[in-house]
Amino acid sequence: MPAGFSTDTDSDAAEIGGFPVSARGSYNTIKPAPKSTWRYSTRLTLSFAMAAVMTAAILVMMLSFVWDDQFQTYTRENMQRIAESTADAVSRRYVEAEAWTPEVISAASAASSISDDIGVQLIDASGKILYDDTWAITNRITGLGRGEDHHQPNSEVSLMPTSSDAIVSADVLDANGEVVGAVRLWAFGSETLLTKSDAAFRANSYRAILWAAVVAIALACLIGWIVSRALTKPLKRITSTAAQIRNGDLTARTGLSGDDEIGRLGETFDEMATSLERDIKLEHRLTSDVAHELRTPLMAMQATVEAMQDGVLPADDEHFETVATEVRRLSKLVDAMLHLSRIENGTNELETERTDLIYMVSSLVSTQHQLFHAKGLHLRFSDETRDGELYADVNPDMISEAVVNLLSNAMRYTKEDGWVVVTVSSERQEALISVKDTGIGIASEDIPRTFSRFWRSDASRELESGGLGVGLSLTKEIIERHNGTIAVESELGKGTTFTLRIPLNRRRRQSREREK
Repeated sequence: MPAGFSTDTDSDAAEIGGFPVSARGSYNTIKPAPKSTWRYSTRLTLSFAMAAVMTAAILVMMLSFVWDDQFQTYTRENMQRIAESTADAVSRRYVEAEAWTPEVISAASAASSISDDIGVQLIDASGKILYDDTWAITNRITGLGRGEDHHQPNSEVSLMPTSSDAIVSADVLDANGEVVGAVRLWAFGSETLLTKSDAAFRANSYRAILWAAVVAIALACLIGWIVSRALTKPLKRITSTAAQIRNGDLTARTGLSGDDEIGRLGETFDEMATSLERDIKLEHRLTSDVAHELRTPLMAMQATVEAMQDGVLPADDEHFETVATEVRRLSKLVDAMLHLSRIENGTNELETERTDLIYMVSSLVSTQHQLFHAKGLHLRFSDETRDGELYADVNPDMISEAVVNLLSNAMRYTKEDGWVVVTVSSERQEALISVKDTGIGIASEDIPRTFSRFWRSDASRELESGGLGVGLSLTKEIIERHNGTIAVESELGKGTTFTLRIPLNRRRRQSREREK
């Protein structure tokens, strides 16, 4: 059952085929309410925000795996330089004293003065601790060693880390370059040689990145909102224009233009609306023209038959022939309309064959020559090809019909003693068939409507030539089925030229179009 249609059954409902049928029914065109979804601008804004979040997350990951390792390497190298400079100072004093004197050992304490976060230890070649600046800390914790010399290793406990990754070491050398001891450095409270200032710098860096991510997300949301507004505004205009056209205002246009996709979309939409407006007007005019064209023979037949019934006209062969003539005219009109409709709809596949256009057109001119001569007109064929041959992939019957339509049109609208010249030539990969006459011509404002159904200029209507008004429309559709074009040039009182352009190799053109 279609949406919007419902029936009600009751005890009074009849039954057909065993199914209840209600006498009541309803139908409406109200569309169901759309499902609640996020607006395009909201989705676009969130997309920008998610892009910013992903960028910040990737940056944090890169910092965690790359920058953090580089930073720890830098702090270790910095600590190593301090250890080496301290070992150099101790080595110089050792060379002067040639023994581990208090003055030599006190040189190791210079490293402690650089930062309160650095621990220093001095050992001799046997591994005996000569100096450790954590002894004073253990003395304060245990309450031992007051008044004692804190350089005495026997009464003190070192707080140096046990992990080799948490310390750096530099050798102390004598005058002969022999290792006589070593200086060890570490950072209090850190297993990665990070001082409090280094740890604070790293934490501040991550905090700055976090704030930068927050600001980036906020800016991304703002930019997303601005961009979505810029995108949705023309889209809303297109939607509004489409709604106006749907409601019957065929003059509505978006007014959008530009070189970007939105501008081209607006221009294309307006062109489509213009084409739709023109087509609907042509459809209305077509309905009126068809009614007019059918009404004329019907009224003539009706008047003749009624006159014979009333005894006004005798029921003889002459008046029956009048009715038969109008019937044939009506039949021709209906057949022409059906033929045109089939060609437009493309219901039948176009079958083509390699055809010599010069021979075909010249033969048509020969068969039409006597008709033109009977009307006092001059008909001539002109071959303007180089070799006298011009082959093309066409449907010979349809092309012959198109040329005959042009010849009939020229004969109908050319006055006595006028000329009609049919020319065949070629240009690049196209065959050109021209029909030029010295007839009444077409006004410049009427030329765009030349190929409309049932259209005839005022001058041609005055001649009462009896044409059906669909020949040129049919010719246009035939040429377009061959991927060709038709052109017209005319001047009132001087004549008209119709030119058919037909591709020589239709199969090749079709294959190229499929490849594209």
